[in-house]
Amino acid sequence: MSSIVQVKRNSIAETRIVEDAPMPLSDGAARLRIESFSVTANNVTYAVVGDAFGYWNFFPGEGEWGVVPMWGHAVVEQSNHPELAVGERVYGYLPMGTHLDVWPVGITPGGFSDGAPHRQPMSPIYNQYSRLAADPEHDPAREAERMIFGPLFKTGFLIESMMRRDGWFGAEAVVITSASSKTAMALASVARDKSPQVLRIGLTSAGNVDFVRGGGFYDAVLAYDAVDQLPQVPSVSVDFAGNAALLHAIHTVLGDRLKYSCTVGATHVGAGFGRDNGPIPGPAPVLFFAPDHAVAAIKELGPKGFGEAVGQSWHRFIGEAGGAVTVDERTGLEAARAAFVDTAQGTADPAVGIVIRP
Repeated sequence: MSSIVQVKRNSIAETRIVEDAPMPLSDGAARLRIESFSVTANNVTYAVVGDAFGYWNFFPGEGEWGVVPMWGHAVVEQSNHPELAVGERVYGYLPMGTHLDVWPVGITPGGFSDGAPHRQPMSPIYNQYSRLAADPEHDPAREAERMIFGPLFKTGFLIESMMRRDGWFGAEAVVITSASSKTAMALASVARDKSPQVLRIGLTSAGNVDFVRGGGFYDAVLAYDAVDQLPQVPSVSVDFAGNAALLHAIHTVLGDRLKYSCTVGATHVGAGFGRDNGPIPGPAPVLFFAPDHAVAAIKELGPKGFGEAVGQSWHRFIGEAGGAVTVDERTGLEAARAAFVDTAQGTADPAVGIVIRP
């Protein structure tokens, strides 16, 4: 039997576990048994913007029920493809479940893409799987950290690259919401190293202020109710919270000193992400879609150059962030379901990185 967690698309705190007998494996396909995946605020964002960006389409559900993508490791359990052997381990985009059938195409020693027709309209970044035996990013001792931080780190890396390429739009400070989130910490880490002249200001909930300050990634940390204390200097904002009222407050406090407004995620579920909340002072917020920027960066630097640039910053970041977050391994899809609901409702501890072994 295979099992999968399904999430109600219009009410993502409602979940269920569905069991099904696997179909016979198609010619040219491989069946992956999912070994592990992480549950983070990034997965919640996939659900919140799932309809707008097609995240529900990677692993189709049933009617109002969808399957949220996860990042994790899997092993080839059965193979009808001559170039993919049973027992080989891979890393990539997986459902919150126990199994996934893929149709490998473009196979190289380092990886392959899933050629399943329903996945082709989406960004190719999400369809790629690394073969761990020849994956330069793979570190057996850091598998948990890669699942927890890896995709989020690359998003932070790409945001900093975009800002730096555009001269930070003339800003002297960057205001980062949901500063305890892993993507926010990644952005702050890369900005500290590559753009040290830009003041890094983290905004977070009152209960997370000490945790965020302890990480050392920000020059200053403020609680959300202290947003009126933001320095009155030319600034850019990067919003990971997706909280319309908070973003409006940042725009209002900074006024014409806000040079660019970047929206990325939605860690505050139900707080207005993507809604029309009326006129907002200052520049119109611009949505950052990491896969498009990744494709552009790979074209500019080449796959090898991009990988090396990311790798240098990644190793520096994980050496610090790995100590700031405790890995909590949990077993079973009921644990996965509960962890996702906690994260969606904002009750998950940001100092804990959740890894599920289904």
